[in-house]
Amino acid sequence: MLDKNLIGHSFGRRSITVEEGAVSFYAKAIGETNPAYNDPAAARDAGQPSIRVPPTFLSCLEGRTFQTRALLELARMDLKRLLHAEQSYVYHAPAYAGDTLTFEPRIVDVYDKKDGALEFLVKETRVTNQDGVHIADLCTALVQRQL
Repeated sequence: MLDKNLIGHSFGRRSITVEEGAVSFYAKAIGETNPAYNDPAAARDAGQPSIRVPPTFLSCLEGRTFQTRALLELARMDLKRLLHAEQSYVYHAPAYAGDTLTFEPRIVDVYDKKDGALEFLVKETRVTNQDGVHIADLCTALVQRQL
């Protein structure tokens, strides 16, 4: 049974500098055709300081700064019974290659459904840039099936 005392647990703050090559590679991998996501000259022509970070790339950056295994171990979740239930994003400002983004994940909810057969853990992550601008809020829900 997931412990409701996990609600409010913070994993701290960690920062990462967004690399232009990684952004461009990711944009191409997801089929992004807007040159503002992979061509520095086109980004500057569009009035941007650098190529823009594709929205879902923030999850990749969070994964590089915080290992999911730490969350699973803390919550004592069994990888064999674990499913990814939901992912959502709320964007407040764009991020660009060259930015230093700070990720602050915390557990915001633990609950169950179907009389405890399904246990949910919800993590939210606040993302800010080097200037303290609030870039986005990421939300991940995991579900663990009971045996």
